[in-house]
Amino acid sequence: MEEFRYSREFDTKYGYDGSDLGMACNPLATDFKLWAPFADRVELCLYRDGDRKTEYFRILDMEKQERGVWSQHLKGDLHGLYYDYRIRTGEKCVQTADPYAVGCGCNGYRSMVVNLERTDPEGYDRDAAPPRPVENIIYELHIKDFSHDPHSGVPREYRGKYKAFTVPGGNGQYPTCMDYLKELGVTHVHLLPFFDFGWLDEDGAGEQFNWGYDPVNYNVPEGSYATDAHDGTVRIRECKEMIQALHRAGIRVVMDVVYNHTQDADSWLERTAPGYFCRRLEDGTLSNGSACGSDMAVGRKMVDNYIVNSVLYWAREYHLDGFRFDLMGLLTVELMNRIREELDREFGRGEKLLYGEPWRAADSPMEEGTRAALKENINYLDEGIAMFGDDARDVIKGHVFYEEEPGFVNGGKNLEKKVLQAVTAWRGDPPGEGGFRPKSCSQIVNYVSAHDNFTLWDKLVMSLHGLDADFTAPYEDVLCANKLAALILFTCQGNLFLQAGEEFARTKLGDGNSYRSHPKINMLRWEQSEKYRELVEYYRGLIRLRKRLPGLCDKSASAAERMLEQDIPMPDVVAFRMDNCPGEGWKMPVEWPELYVVFNASDKAVRTNLPRGQWIVLADGQQADYLPGTQVSRQGQVSVAPCSGMILGLVPDAAFCKTFVRNLD
Repeated sequence: MEEFRYSREFDTKYGYDGSDLGMACNPLATDFKLWAPFADRVELCLYRDGDRKTEYFRILDMEKQERGVWSQHLKGDLHGLYYDYRIRTGEKCVQTADPYAVGCGCNGYRSMVVNLERTDPEGYDRDAAPPRPVENIIYELHIKDFSHDPHSGVPREYRGKYKAFTVPGGNGQYPTCMDYLKELGVTHVHLLPFFDFGWLDEDGAGEQFNWGYDPVNYNVPEGSYATDAHDGTVRIRECKEMIQALHRAGIRVVMDVVYNHTQDADSWLERTAPGYFCRRLEDGTLSNGSACGSDMAVGRKMVDNYIVNSVLYWAREYHLDGFRFDLMGLLTVELMNRIREELDREFGRGEKLLYGEPWRAADSPMEEGTRAALKENINYLDEGIAMFGDDARDVIKGHVFYEEEPGFVNGGKNLEKKVLQAVTAWRGDPPGEGGFRPKSCSQIVNYVSAHDNFTLWDKLVMSLHGLDADFTAPYEDVLCANKLAALILFTCQGNLFLQAGEEFARTKLGDGNSYRSHPKINMLRWEQSEKYRELVEYYRGLIRLRKRLPGLCDKSASAAERMLEQDIPMPDVVAFRMDNCPGEGWKMPVEWPELYVVFNASDKAVRTNLPRGQWIVLADGQQADYLPGTQVSRQGQVSVAPCSGMILGLVPDAAFCKTFVRNLD
């Protein structure tokens, strides 16, 4: 076959809009469909098991259909058998797993025939997401990190597995794992990629580790998280059990997805249609915008169809509540808007959360007539698609790549105006750098740390104590800076996101790129949750408080107009007053019609004048979400401790109370 050169005419001729590619199995029959437009002949090979060394017991010719589709219909339920394809083009023959497979054997080399109904755990037909929360507070977890620590209290055979989410957490001294998550109060758990990924051996030692950004089989759960990697049904059932358990705990589940590249260029997709699925430069070399050398050619019909159908499959079959897109800047605005539209059509407007990274590792050529889903193109995206707010991240704690460069909370200077911009999710005046202004704060995910780069604690330690500091030491100044960073994060409009363990001083001992580091570097050290109980309680308080503040939870395009006044009383200090009255759809009582917030990043206590009225302290540098009876009324002035902040609520007068009751009626 001559080297393939893509054109729109090719999609017109061979583009297939059916959603039935792959395998479908029921008690009466099993069907196979594969898109292989260049093939002269396709053979279906059937196996008794998923071991790639065993020989097939049956081989069948596939029938050629229109638009490059090949099919085979077999009577009977073939559940439990394994299969792959031989594709012959001219004199060339390649063996490939099914890129549309929903099950596979160990390490994903062979696809599996699966009757999906037989993989459902008990009660799965009644599984449903918890009601949509008043705020999205997203907690980023890696499945292995969650329970690898022996102090997790999880049985040894379940540590680092899907099953760890199905058992209570706790070691008899303090809550861990699931019990801890329920107490913390987050609304969503964002799980790092758990579709089948490469690099590690699914049957290998438990000390292997990978973040999971090496996709192999996009529609199959990863086998290393299953208690049995050889039986392809186990990973499916246990993955469903994990999601079911999180739903029962009142937590929604977001899947981290990597559709921007394949593990390597010799993927199952490329084997079925050589030259079509990988993005290439004009000279024919592979595009490397992902830094993996195998960018997906998003913008082509069958690539986009593949991604949309994959997302819909996970949402339907695994009851997922949202998707986070890795390197979304390598995808297109058109594709992302299509995914949003398809999910809304099937599940209801905004029911599934969508957000991603608005950047890419390097330039990558886009198909003609498409726009990259980059930060600069945010206004072309649907308001229901959010981007990570890296501006707020760097303003709060300092540059993400330069360890010692500080942000507002750890000694950075002249950042006061940017802090006030971050508070309105860059919707206030003036706009952000380069004129950045999202349509609404619903398009922003605010955060200060994630799995990438340094943990918040490690960044603060290095910027305040140098690169050779002891990351395990309970530095008081680092603890204060961590609390102030959290206070700022939780008073920003937009969606909220935190890295698991950020709330108990999570450290990776200065490792800023731990994607293949030992699990002991990456794991959540549950003893830290007790050692830093004060910090945990501070985050828990902020989470509780945030859910009671409609002014901060407002995601409308007019939310920034709630900002009544902003002030920079002195260097390293900012303050703002905002409307906190209930907006459309808010059903809970509102205790404080206005909020007044002060951030003091200086090394001295600061006194600031309060607006007129009687104010109650809701949070300060010591405690968040003060309980009734411990709140302190303030009039006139308030003193804010060094490297801390304060949230105050205006005590409502009788007129407000009457109006609010009337509005509820």
